[in-house]
Amino acid sequence: MLTFLSTLLFFGCLTGVTTVLFGFGGGFVTVPVVYGVLAATARQGADAMHVAVATSAAVMVVNAVAAALVQWRESRLRRAYVWPLAASIAVGAGAGSFAAALIGGTVLRLLFAAYLLVTITDSLLRKGFLSVAHRTHPKPLGRGTTTLGGIGIGLVAAGLGVGGSVMTVPLLRRRGLPMAEATAMANLLSVPVAVAGTLVYALAPTTPAGAGQLGYVDLTAGAVLLLGSLPTIAVVSRVTGRVPDRVHSVAYLVLLMVVLIVMVAMGV
Repeated sequence: MLTFLSTLLFFGCLTGVTTVLFGFGGGFVTVPVVYGVLAATARQGADAMHVAVATSAAVMVVNAVAAALVQWRESRLRRAYVWPLAASIAVGAGAGSFAAALIGGTVLRLLFAAYLLVTITDSLLRKGFLSVAHRTHPKPLGRGTTTLGGIGIGLVAAGLGVGGSVMTVPLLRRRGLPMAEATAMANLLSVPVAVAGTLVYALAPTTPAGAGQLGYVDLTAGAVLLLGSLPTIAVVSRVTGRVPDRVHSVAYLVLLMVVLIVMVAMGV
């Protein structure tokens, strides 16, 4: 048991790094890790993926808020891009969370891997992600993007417990924003996704609910992950603005590739 708690603590620290640098809020790290721990300890059985997604959403609420507050003090948040998307993302997140609770664990894992693969391919093949021309005034978001696009982001992100960074960061990059600002806003935009997902999964009936669980949310795993992530967020936030934009965007894609490989190795 101590080994698994140490594993969660270590990856909690890694979650803090990815939250600040990439706007993930933790989902792309916590989902595979919690799923792997549950599978290794033979807990939850077929519900392991649902518990992993639910726990990821709960951890993401705290991580995303903590990171967003720090980045707000650093003046990296632009209201013109955040608020139009936030409401529609929240709507999509509620629907996505309900849908995910009805989908089998195997299908959910396959969707998670497919989501990663499509995002990586799109970012590599389409211009505008790995590098953007410096713009004093980045392009504004269109009405269709802030409504239908926001709902789509919320649906996918809440359903997979990943916060939406992989959709919002490329979107904001292609509007001409630097990685530091795009990832900062991805954290804030992850909050409605995480809140909606946590509420739905926490109130969902499980068969049966395990010890230390609130619905599908594993409270013990979530607490240990946060014990590692919150101090890390405070430390890493001091250096994130110093990372060169090109290095930042390449590192973002490399991390997505690592997560995809891990998911495939775990039997997606």
